[in-house]
Amino acid sequence: MSRALRLSKILRTIGRYRLDEFVDQERLPTLPRLALRFAPWRLRPAPDLPRGERLRRALEELGPVFIKFGQMLSTRRDLLPDDIADELARLQDNVPPFPDQQSVAIVERALGKPVAELFASFEPTPMASASVAQVHCATLHSGERVVVKVVRPDIEAVIREDIALMYTLAKLAARYHPNGRRLRPVEVVSDYELVILDELDMGREAANTSQLRRNFENNKLLYVPEVYWDYSCRNVLTMERISGIPVTDMDTLRAKGTDLKLLGERGVEIFFTQVFNHSFFHADMHPGNIFVDATDPADPTYIAVDCAIVGSLSDADQYYLGRNLLGIFRRDYREVAQLHVECGWVPPETRVQDFESAMRAVCEPIFERPISQISFGQLLVYLFQTASRFDMEVQPSLVLLQKTLLNIEGLGRQLYPDLNLWETAQPFLEEWVQQRYSPQSIFKRLQRHAPSWLEQLPQLPDVMLDSLQHTREAERHAPPRHHQQKDQSGQQPALARRRRHLLGGIACLAAAAIASPAVWQQLANAPTASWLLGAAGIYLLWPRNS
Repeated sequence: MSRALRLSKILRTIGRYRLDEFVDQERLPTLPRLALRFAPWRLRPAPDLPRGERLRRALEELGPVFIKFGQMLSTRRDLLPDDIADELARLQDNVPPFPDQQSVAIVERALGKPVAELFASFEPTPMASASVAQVHCATLHSGERVVVKVVRPDIEAVIREDIALMYTLAKLAARYHPNGRRLRPVEVVSDYELVILDELDMGREAANTSQLRRNFENNKLLYVPEVYWDYSCRNVLTMERISGIPVTDMDTLRAKGTDLKLLGERGVEIFFTQVFNHSFFHADMHPGNIFVDATDPADPTYIAVDCAIVGSLSDADQYYLGRNLLGIFRRDYREVAQLHVECGWVPPETRVQDFESAMRAVCEPIFERPISQISFGQLLVYLFQTASRFDMEVQPSLVLLQKTLLNIEGLGRQLYPDLNLWETAQPFLEEWVQQRYSPQSIFKRLQRHAPSWLEQLPQLPDVMLDSLQHTREAERHAPPRHHQQKDQSGQQPALARRRRHLLGGIACLAAAAIASPAVWQQLANAPTASWLLGAAGIYLLWPRNS
């Protein structure tokens, strides 16, 4: 009954704001098409508002779950028209707090003690209230000033009911919206479900916060508050109370004489450090989660809070993304197109020259503008929109990364309008690519993988023999030798395969041997062998299609 009542409210809201125009009614079956055509709301005049504003207001009326969905959807500019994306970006959490007694009861039940025993002081009235949780100020008995984040009571049941209805609406949109196949609304709702359910788990947010703090522990670029694990659990998070200037408070930052140019450049450096050095990045860096420590105005530091949403890239995604970004910086569209095909972001049958031509058409008009006027985040949006015409599969990690880059770049340009993101990012990426394939980096990765290779070493001879046996069987049933074509190296394909198998086996044996300390002692007196092992490592670790 509650789900039916909720669905009824959703349908009334859809009708009030005439959101039925987002559906291609000609593709609907006869009965739903007639129901929409003669719906009661058609007797009232449609609101005299743009479609984006009507959608935003409808989501605001439907409550916090739909508001957060609209916020997440606003980051998918590769899928939405600009007018709708801009309007959804205006959505803000404006949720009334739940009663003080409930908040205290949740903390006491979760941590197993009365609030007076847990804290020297605890403010029942929240300092902030959002759709998923609210925050209270407190002080520990040891004197540390903290904030206590408390998840709203019974919010998970509400979220799951609303998500179930979202899936129903998404399936209808996928079937009947003219761009339903490309927009993939069911996948969008699925991604949102994972994000919002993760936000309900304060233990996960605490772990993310600790990891991010450890990554920047000896780095002045970013400060992350400390988590107090003894006062944290699944629905309560206690962390250090920070004191900083909201990054959007430009008047205070200017009054203190803060170096805004340095602050803007450091924001860009923080982003690339997280993505390429740590492969662990804060994916919700909107202005409400960023503060500035301007104690030393000439050397300002960022402070980040709310680490519920983080992103991570695989080694392969890191490599291809770094090479793609460098290709864009250098306007080498052929390399960018080849990398998209090589890493599987677009189908393998994509004609590289067609993709190259499409990206050149997008990028060249942008590059003709002054460098300070080029939005790199917006350029990525245009590239993703172009790639979607070639059936590019949207990667969730890249969507989070695109959203974060848009936030960081917007923040940097707000602080310092003449921020040159390219000048900051290009040297960083060039140095990263150079370091990634330095001998020291290769040997470090070999050491990391060596235990796994050593564990598989006893099976390696059998695998090589089986592979060679399959090759012999294939040759036995192959056409006569004079009919075989040679590969690019001029060798017969079967011979080339055998040599590759042999080289691969030797490389694996050599790399696995690195796990033995005795081998390392021998290598200290045998530089030639060191270079052979380095060559084996390059063979094993260098990205390739096959």
